[in-house]
Amino acid sequence: MRAIIIHASHDVRVEEVPDPVIRRPTDAVVRVMLSCVCGTDLWAYRGVADFEPGQRIGHEFVGVVEDVGADVVGCAIGDLVVVPFVWSDGECGYCAEGLTTSCERGGFWGTQGSDGGQGEAVRVPYADGTLVRLPNEAASDRRLLTALLTLSDVLGTGHHGAVGAGVGPGATVAVVGDGAVGLCGVLAAKRLGAERIIALGRHPARTDIARSFGATDVVPERGEEAVEAVRDLTRGRGVPAVIEAVGTAQSLWTAVQITRDGGSIGCVGVPHGSDTGLDLSDVFERNVALRGGVAPVRTYIPQLLPDVLDGVIDPSPVFDLTVGLEGVPGGYKAMDERTALKVLVSY
Repeated sequence: MRAIIIHASHDVRVEEVPDPVIRRPTDAVVRVMLSCVCGTDLWAYRGVADFEPGQRIGHEFVGVVEDVGADVVGCAIGDLVVVPFVWSDGECGYCAEGLTTSCERGGFWGTQGSDGGQGEAVRVPYADGTLVRLPNEAASDRRLLTALLTLSDVLGTGHHGAVGAGVGPGATVAVVGDGAVGLCGVLAAKRLGAERIIALGRHPARTDIARSFGATDVVPERGEEAVEAVRDLTRGRGVPAVIEAVGTAQSLWTAVQITRDGGSIGCVGVPHGSDTGLDLSDVFERNVALRGGVAPVRTYIPQLLPDVLDGVIDPSPVFDLTVGLEGVPGGYKAMDERTALKVLVSY
């Protein structure tokens, strides 16, 4: 089969790899129908995040079950499934608490020794704890299937940011970042009942999506100018609920500065760089709460799935470029150069 392999900075290739097979009775093999390129993948592509040359990459995909181990009971050959970006056993104490990303036997796709989601098929460990079945008829509805793909990561991650920020009915929310996760944070905040949503972003094509997702205000400025603009919109007080969806020192600093005293920040931007930009004394003195982290999307999928199936929310517009597997290297380049928001890979 073919899959994407990362060899060096700005060097991802389509290569032949061994077909996945059942190794343990709890495994399943999934034939991928749709996957995508994540902003997190770009940190390895840019040489910022560590990786082993020659390893698989990608962690968001939906597909059809092709084979199952003898102990698998939750899915069967032919089932359409969505696959969270972390596999989990569904049995350990962390899974019981809903923190599936801390599963004692879990792991991340694309790490050394595991399959990556950007390939024609994937071996899924702990299939019963990981896979979520979808209506098989969704396979013939490309828009719906694309929307369902976001459940594997970005929609659940945006939701995690909203939950961490304490978003509820009538809330005023600010979202720092206009990438796919930030846009899904806007959508999640709207779904949870936010009344006012301030989107911080400077790319008109993306902030147009933010408005369609429920943003009531857009702040294109950055740094101190962005802080001033948000405070002008909130009578100088700041925002009680902030979703930080970038992970840079500047974005975290901005999130802290626009949060009102006693407010909460849901941090879901993957941190990169050595400087956090966080002044703990400022956070402490103003009673600002920091929550968030790696989103346990396996826990959130059952909550979000009905609204996606019913069309209550449609996150599919975050994908603005579609490629086949051979086009994935170009897709990375497009996202790296910001000519694409999020690349969908169709098989």
